Amino acid sequence: MIRQKSFENEKPTLFLVPTPIGNLSEMTPRAIDVLKSVDVIACEDTRTSGQLLKHFDIHSRLIAYQNFNEEASAHGIINLLMQGQNVALISDAGYPLINDPGQKVVTEATAKGFNVVPLSGCNAMLNGLVASGLIAQPFIFVGFLPQGSGDRKRKLGEYKNYPMTLVFYEAPHRIEKMMKSLLEVFGDRRCCIARELTKVHEEFLRGTVSELIPELDGLKGEMVVIVEGNTDDYSKDVDSDLILEMLRESQALGMTASDAVKDIAKKTGIPKNTIYRIVHQCNN
Repeated sequence: MIRQKSFENEKPTLFLVPTPIGNLSEMTPRAIDVLKSVDVIACEDTRTSGQLLKHFDIHSRLIAYQNFNEEASAHGIINLLMQGQNVALISDAGYPLINDPGQKVVTEATAKGFNVVPLSGCNAMLNGLVASGLIAQPFIFVGFLPQGSGDRKRKLGEYKNYPMTLVFYEAPHRIEKMMKSLLEVFGDRRCCIARELTKVHEEFLRGTVSELIPELDGLKGEMVVIVEGNTDDYSKDVDSDLILEMLRESQALGMTASDAVKDIAKKTGIPKNTIYRIVHQCNN
């Protein structure tokens, strides 16, 4: 058990500092103060973050922390903390760890008893969700879907029956393919696409999936896609083949049948009893 009292000890601290997703005026005074006070700032791209730091007259040492070398980067940051240095982790834009690097170093830092202190600030997912017009709570954040058509549809199939609002990220050059996969797997649900959030060209497209698809041509900027959850009695519309395939894959990884069923129920939102019934029917 590890108990952290963030401001009642002198342990080195890893600060998680959100940065603006477009509008620089959303950089908070606290974020600026922390970035000026730490010994090191770890970022995704030193060129991008260097411009941000220059704008706010921040001169702390800057190092790279990226997905492709996250393990080595995390080890380096832990070493800095062990040397007594305070470190701030930032993303190119938005909140660290939310579809950005940082999970490994936070996991290691907390395990070793260092302070990990989050600051409030920008996050495109939450901006899009609360202004979407769809139910904001409860929700599930999925992030980016796989790029390949088959993998994308399979991943969507895992979330098809959830009754909660679903939030995705998507790039402009893939948005049309993503939306067509969404229509095929989820059906024509209510949806909102939020783009260019906090910028002068901020835009929300609200409607059903089929209504939005014709409007996608030429849209630019990273997009947040918010989709209403399954409002049907999902137990009546379960893809048995998908459930059995997921079961086989889980068991191939060494799970027991019971653990596999629990895992599938967690991923899909389908009741365990429904999954057991499918398995029993297919085995007889």
